[in-house]
Order: sequence, then structure tokens, then C-alpha cells
Amino acid sequence: MYDYLLKLIKDIQLDKRLLSFDEAATKQAVILRILNCLEWNSFDIDEVHPEYSVRGKRVDYSLRYNSLNKVFIEVKKVGEELEKHQEQLLNYSFNEGVKLAILTNGITWWFYLPLNEGSWEQRKYYTIEIYDQKDEEITQRFIDFLSKQFVVSGKAIENAENIYRSIQKQDIIKVTLPKAWTKIIKEDNPELIEMIAESTEKMCGYKPDQSTVIQFINNINKYNINDHIIKNEKQNDIESLLKYQKPYIQKEFTNKNITSFSFNGEKYIINKWKDILTHISAIILNESNDTDRILTLRGKKRPYFTKDPDKLRAPFQVKGTDVFVETNLSANDIVKISKKLIVLYGYNENSIKIEVT
Repeated sequence: MYDYLLKLIKDIQLDKRLLSFDEAATKQAVILRILNCLEWNSFDIDEVHPEYSVRGKRVDYSLRYNSLNKVFIEVKKVGEELEKHQEQLLNYSFNEGVKLAILTNGITWWFYLPLNEGSWEQRKYYTIEIYDQKDEEITQRFIDFLSKQFVVSGKAIENAENIYRSIQKQDIIKVTLPKAWTKIIKEDNPELIEMIAESTEKMCGYKPDQSTVIQFINNINKYNINDHIIKNEKQNDIESLLKYQKPYIQKEFTNKNITSFSFNGEKYIINKWKDILTHISAIILNESNDTDRILTLRGKKRPYFTKDPDKLRAPFQVKGTDVFVETNLSANDIVKISKKLIVLYGYNENSIKIEVT
């Protein structure tokens, strides 16, 4: 089981088509294949019942054994906000006495203990992120929580409860928080505390509460974040990092034509938006000779800069370097990433001036 599932997880992680799948394609290409690897017979409706009826509504899948519902699975397409569906799923599960429930879009998997006390969010005990976590870890967790053998024997519930109550939870959170901070400052999101908590959850399966995240931020210096991320003495405090988290971004570049931009006092005549990013990348990298730092700029699903062009949709090699930049971006995204880039290398975010028609 383990080897087949591990290979499937690796294949899914390499398949970029998943990001464009609708709900039906996600079910066929991801959900059912994973269930089959976990020894559920997806061709037997007494075992994997699709569109299971619950009080006039339907759950995408009910995993059953001896005519009893063991697990409810609700599937949404990639990009759908899972939060707005968890209450419905858990209400169904609670009313039917189902002890395990899963909400997923094929990439993100939220695991719940519906019969536990607390809010719906508090009943979520683990998260799998296909693109963010290691394939071996994902494989083992699927087996622990969803393999037919463990679900039927009750071992899956035991594993889930152990995770839920684990005294190691806080230790794992503390180890993962610095990694989560590294991930968060690469992305543009105004809700810093919530984003750190969510990123921590994606990376280790546990979501810290607000006070834990705030304590981490207050003690930021002891993690030497600046030494490992920013590497710039001018940004050796939390205020600079917070400023970096939310650089100024103009929202009015849609349907505009760029004529030129100025950076650090020099003016450049261009006619394509992508030229801002390619020009600034070349200037900065050739001045600093530090290509490692630029590779930390990533979007939620893929990098903006990489040395492997296959990871990008429209790669462009930065002049004089072995770094490639993503150019299949909107005008607003290009401005946003350009400002994040210059801040990362110690420039003021307003060093860029843009002229449009």
C-alpha cells in the first residue's frame, strides 16, 4: 500500500494540471485514485458510495463498512473556499454519527473529528497540503487516517484522537513557526497573524492559536529571522519585516499601457509590463551577486524566480544569471512582485516610478 500511494502522491505533486481541474476531474484524477491506493473499492457502492443522501442533501462520498457510514468526504474544485463548506459537512457528519470527515479540493485536505466538542474549526485535527508537505509524510498520514484497514478497525479514530490530544502539538508548532514566518513574508497578505497560523498548519498539520503566534512575533529576534531571510541590517527589526509584508501596490494598472519606468534614479523606456520585472531582476542580481535571496519569492502555488524553468509557465532567463523569472503575470502582479523584490534587497519600495497611458 505504502509504495503505491507514495508513487501516486509524487505523480500528483508533479502534475500541474491539477490546478485547473474542476470538481469532477479532481474526483476522478485524485480522490478516487487515492482511495483505491488506500484499499477502498471505488467500484463498490456499498463501500464507496458517491452522492450519499443525508436528509435531502448529498455528501460526495461516504466510505462504508457493514452498511455503516465510517467517513464522509466532501470534494470541491481547486480555488474554492473550503471554509464556507465545513459547517455543512460537519453538520451532516454529526447528525449521522460519522466519526471522521474530510473536506478537500484535491490539494488541501482537512481532517475532522465531527463528534468532538468545540467549534467546527476546533474539530479539525490535521491538514494535508499536497504541494507543501513531504511526500513521505503525506503518504503516512493518509494511511493513518484513511486506509480501509485502519478505518474499519478503529485505528484511524485512535490515530486521529492521539493527534488531537498530542502533547507534542505545541513542540511541533514551535519548530514550524519560524518556517511559517519564512513562507508568509514571501507572500502579500494583510492578515499577518492569521496567515502565519494557516501556513504553520499547512506545513505541520497543526494550527496554533492567536496567542502562540503573537508570542512568536514578539520573540522574533531570537529566531534570527533577518540573518536567514532578509540578510540586510536595515531590516533588523519587526517593523521592517511587517512593512515588507505589505508593500505599496497600485491597483489601477489593469488595461493600462506602460511607456517607461524609473528605478533608483534611472529611466527605462519599455512597452511591455513584464519588462519591469526582467529589467529590475537583472539590475539587482548583477549588482548583488546574491541569487539565493531572490529564489525565496514565491506565490501560493509556484515560485516567481527559480533556476528550473520547467517550474514556470512562461519563464524568462534573467540576463547575466542562471535565474528564470515568471512572466505570465498581470500588470498588477508584476508591480507587486517588483516592489517586493526591491524591498527584499534593501531598496525603498518607492524607488520604482511607473508611467502609463
